[in-house]
Amino acid sequence: MNAMAEKSRNVDPSSTRSDWDRIAHGYDRTNTVTQMWLGEQSLRRARLEPGERFLDVAAGSGALSIPAARMRAQVVAVDQSPVMLQLLAARALQEGVSIETRVMDGHTLDFEDNTFDVAGSQFGVMLFPDMPKGIRELTRVVGHGGRVVMTVYGNPHEIDFLDYFVRAVATVRPEFTGPPPEPVPLPFQLQDPHRLATELERAGLEDIAVETITEETAFETGKQLWDWIRYSNPIVESILRELRIENDELAAIESALERLVRETASGQRAAVLKNPIHIGVGTKRA
Repeated sequence: MNAMAEKSRNVDPSSTRSDWDRIAHGYDRTNTVTQMWLGEQSLRRARLEPGERFLDVAAGSGALSIPAARMRAQVVAVDQSPVMLQLLAARALQEGVSIETRVMDGHTLDFEDNTFDVAGSQFGVMLFPDMPKGIRELTRVVGHGGRVVMTVYGNPHEIDFLDYFVRAVATVRPEFTGPPPEPVPLPFQLQDPHRLATELERAGLEDIAVETITEETAFETGKQLWDWIRYSNPIVESILRELRIENDELAAIESALERLVRETASGQRAAVLKNPIHIGVGTKRA
């Protein structure tokens, strides 16, 4: 998957805004819904309390912000994509919770030091070209004794949906064999839990704990899985373009995923795909 590595390593944040805007509705419909459970798990590990000020960076359409608002925190959500934030605001309105949204680059947060009690990012800052700077910004804006939580993907070779994607695409492009060890694609730059702990410490955090849990997502059809994958990140579209996948080949990829889903479901209604997730939490030094 050299295309994935190349595309993800040469990301200009300003140029990707339109890419995220373009997939926002699909992302909101697929990924956001399935990942709110994970958001709640992360916030509980960060010990988020009612009334605390919480900042969600690279918030997407609310998989972390909505659970935080349900826990009665004072939530501010920032993202470079205005479309994502519009969808987040619509979700908040539907749920009857209050979330402030602001278009902002997470590399340079427009907040004073020590503004929040807790700051976090779920599958957001891990994608930053300058990921360490993103973590430093999370740390800067929390008060002394405040907490930072990062939720990131673990070992890509243990991620079921990535394995299925590679196997399905390989049915039309046999040379497509998976992510290379070097350079590591941005989505997996924190796959090593020790690296995550180190980056949190370097940012000025202490009492760091990194826990690896298993995320489980159920898919009833190959099309449902294919939509979930395609809308998960603009990198997927880039890979398909790089490989010059034609429309009839897209249908073949979806058919291959349908076979994989049916095999995994083994007579059950849905196939449950698993992947390792690291949740890292640290406290800002006094």
